[in-house]
Amino acid sequence: MSNLATALRAEIARIAKKEAKALCEPLRKQVTALRHDNAAHKQTRSKLERRIAELERVVRGARIAEAKPVEDDAKLRFSPTRLKRQREKIGLSAADFGALIGVSGQSVYLWESGNTRPRKPQLARIAAVRGLGKREAQARLAAMPKQTAKKKGKGE
Repeated sequence: MSNLATALRAEIARIAKKEAKALCEPLRKQVTALRHDNAAHKQTRSKLERRIAELERVVRGARIAEAKPVEDDAKLRFSPTRLKRQREKIGLSAADFGALIGVSGQSVYLWESGNTRPRKPQLARIAAVRGLGKREAQARLAAMPKQTAKKKGKGE
C-alpha cells in the first residue's frame, strides 16, 4: 500500500508541476518582453538626455556669442560679490577670468573688492560669460592664444 501511495503522490506532484509550468510560461514570456522594452526605453531616454544637454550647450553658447547692444547695457546690474562667486564657481583665477572677458586680472580684482566698477562694454562681456560652465570656460581659455590674452589684459 505504501508503494501505491508513494506512486500516487509522485504522479500528483508531477502533474501539478506540469500545470503550474503551463500557467507560468506565458507570464514568463511577458516579463521577458517587458524587460526588453524597458531596456530599449532606457537607451532612448539616455540618448534624448544627451541630445538635450548638447542642445542646451549650443543655446548657451549662442546666448553668449550674441553681444548685447550698448542701449541694453544700462539694464545690466553689477555686484562685486556676485562677480567673485561667478568666477569661483567656474574655477578661474582673476587673471584667467580677465583674459576670458578681455581685461587684466588686476581689473577683476579691483571690481571684486568694490574699489572700481566695470564700464558698460565690460559689463556686457561679464554678462556674456555668466552662463559658462567650468569645462566651457576652460575650453575657451585653451582656445585663446596666450599672447592675445596678455595683450588684452595690459589694455585695462
